[in-house]
Amino acid sequence: MRRSFVVMTVVLSVAVAVPAWAQLGRIGSALDKGKKGLDAVQDLVITDAEEQEMGADISAKLREKYGVVQDRNVHKYVTLVGTTLAQSSTRPNLRWTFVVLDTDGVNAFAAPGGYVHITRGALALIQNEAELADVLGHEIAHVTAKHTINAIKKGKYVSLGAQATRREQLQQFANIAYESVLENKFDRGDETDSDKTGITLASRAGYAPQGLAAFLNKLAERNKGLTEPSGVFASHPETRARLDAMNRVISSQKLTSTALVAPRYAVSITYKPVPVTQVAQVAPPTPGAATAKPEESKGGSMSRLTGLGRERSSSSTVASAGSRGVNPDRDAKGGPNKAAVVVTVTAAEIAEFKKGITG
Repeated sequence: MRRSFVVMTVVLSVAVAVPAWAQLGRIGSALDKGKKGLDAVQDLVITDAEEQEMGADISAKLREKYGVVQDRNVHKYVTLVGTTLAQSSTRPNLRWTFVVLDTDGVNAFAAPGGYVHITRGALALIQNEAELADVLGHEIAHVTAKHTINAIKKGKYVSLGAQATRREQLQQFANIAYESVLENKFDRGDETDSDKTGITLASRAGYAPQGLAAFLNKLAERNKGLTEPSGVFASHPETRARLDAMNRVISSQKLTSTALVAPRYAVSITYKPVPVTQVAQVAPPTPGAATAKPEESKGGSMSRLTGLGRERSSSSTVASAGSRGVNPDRDAKGGPNKAAVVVTVTAAEIAEFKKGITG
């Protein structure tokens, strides 16, 4: 899996005329600054407002990459399911935003600050509302636990200079956070924690907690011909271990809800799944594009962030998925319309929607 690291490089220049003790002093000073830079990363506190801004920037990049389904009814439905769960999470007051990305790739992305994304391909693979609730619950859990931000701190992906400004710190965080979200870079503990929290949230709302396991089984069957992990499956622990862990949670926590709500899902979501071997791909970034100057987005004050490379659109499909070194779901071609679809849900609508969650 490709990783991108932003590190501080210390260049040591030794002149013959400079005494050895002076050289050592300079080296020690540089190393001390480097340590302070790493400490600054680990000690950096991200406010809720900064987290929201970071998430908005990441969401804009995901919309640019994959496009957005321009169907307000689909967005409204997904938002109602997601909001039902988010309201009973540990961070109910975040400005939760649910986005349906326009690609056949099966994927889901959680960005800091309450931005949850799911692809049209994932909705096509899902068969009922309980599965959708469990998948969204998993992504909501990544947000509430701040897994992306904490992973960057723990992994030391960013090394800040001792004199880095607050804006420079946040810019580096946002750059790495986008790639972390895109690559589904969560460790086993984060995934297990999100599984547990997600199915618990769904069960609390009345949904069968087995929905996530059903989705993962379908995904494993779909991807069985791949030689490398793909999309939402990219960094997740082995399926069998996850299923066993979820069964233990269901048993120990007595999660007995049974609602599937399949009819309402079938009416609301009519997409058909596309085999992974037929998912259209985009070509890899062109050489040197990763350092190209990015265009300024229309977002907030973080819009001048370092680019991660441009991709060339291609209508080609995966002849033998994984054989070309691609990640079929991550590299899936997106739709042409990048505009956000803004929907609102009222308390009355949510209350009425909850009435339909019956076994």
